[in-house]
Amino acid sequence: MDYEQRVAQHYAKGGLEEKILQALRASGLDIDALKPADLAPVDEFHIGGRQATVNLAAQLDLKPGQHLLDIGSGLGGSSRYFAEAHGARVTGIDLTEDYVRTATALAARVGLAGLVSYRQGSALDLPFVPGSFDGAYLLHVGMNIADKPTLFKGVRRMLKPGGFFAIYDVMREGEGDLRFPLPWASSSEFSFVETAALYRQALEAAGFTIRVTNSLRDFAIEFFRQTRARLAATGTPPALGLHLIMEENAQKLANMSQLLERGTLAPVELIAVAR
Repeated sequence: MDYEQRVAQHYAKGGLEEKILQALRASGLDIDALKPADLAPVDEFHIGGRQATVNLAAQLDLKPGQHLLDIGSGLGGSSRYFAEAHGARVTGIDLTEDYVRTATALAARVGLAGLVSYRQGSALDLPFVPGSFDGAYLLHVGMNIADKPTLFKGVRRMLKPGGFFAIYDVMREGEGDLRFPLPWASSSEFSFVETAALYRQALEAAGFTIRVTNSLRDFAIEFFRQTRARLAATGTPPALGLHLIMEENAQKLANMSQLLERGTLAPVELIAVAR
């Protein structure tokens, strides 16, 4: 089994669509009348969830009808947000076949099948026509990819000149060993966290001009504080949440929170434009 197959296996969860539908029913929602926002507690698999996606999108020059590439599209939450809120057409690619199937089914349930589509594939070998996208984004994906120069060069080939590339990844900001498991990796074998400086260097070399670099450490610390407070208030996780798709959920989030508090890691926004 090669590395990418093992990464896909890390995220794969059999019967995921049915688990999500059961959780939606348990939350009192009508699964035949769902809205994209109903899915946000489970399909926005990055620090800050839907709010982080909204914040990133607000910094982009988005126009209805743009064709966007979602790299590591997961369950499709961000793609459905860009489609519904901004009228974009979004193509997603993800290593994990179960995520692709589930994202496709969920898009159909919320009436967005005509604007979003998903396919199984590698971010390092994008199977699309060069120059066919107006923008691309990568949300909490780069931590699993060692060869960021190849990744960024591939994304640049997909974009029209002037197209944006928005990144929201966990990056290293201080010294210290990482404690595993973490949301993207159960061991160091699958973790390739780098500094924002390395990202910027690789992006510039790939043909991008950097417009924004923004550390969201304080935002992330507050997000985890609020998450802990809600759990303490109820004593049990909600029916619909990331525990449905992430094993060892509590330990991974606790380790991530500690690394944020220590200043070792932080989620960072990077927005670049294709030259």
